[in-house]
Amino acid sequence: MDTLSYKTVSVNKATAQKEWVVIDAQDQILGRMCSKVAKLLRGKYKPSYTPNVDCGDNVIIINADKVQLTGNKWNDRVYVRYTGFPGGQREMTPAQLMAKGADRLIIKVVKGMLPKNRLGARQITNLHVFAGPEHNMQAQQPKTIDINTLK
Repeated sequence: MDTLSYKTVSVNKATAQKEWVVIDAQDQILGRMCSKVAKLLRGKYKPSYTPNVDCGDNVIIINADKVQLTGNKWNDRVYVRYTGFPGGQREMTPAQLMAKGADRLIIKVVKGMLPKNRLGARQITNLHVFAGPEHNMQAQQPKTIDINTLK
């Protein structure tokens, strides 16, 4: 123990090393891809992960309209929400969400995998979803990563 020094590194907002990454969602399974995206947004792939700080990366997802669901989940799975009024229970399937916009389905799934507090609300703003192969975030010089290499 004389030669080694062990320190716990806690990152804060100023010292967080945030990067921009691009993920291609073409032919990816929705839930598997979104769980890895949620871990990227939280910063869990970094050695300096701190649970109470937004230290995750900014994620850009392209080709969101080409994401896959196995089986008959496009029509069998149901997302239920409640408006707060009597008789206000609303149901929506992934196919209906995709028809409204490809970004809505992915944002809904990733948001469900983040913490339900102010930190999770801040982290979901670091997700940018585009239906086609083009995005307007070239100024940030994002690097392209293969989502299948992450655990």
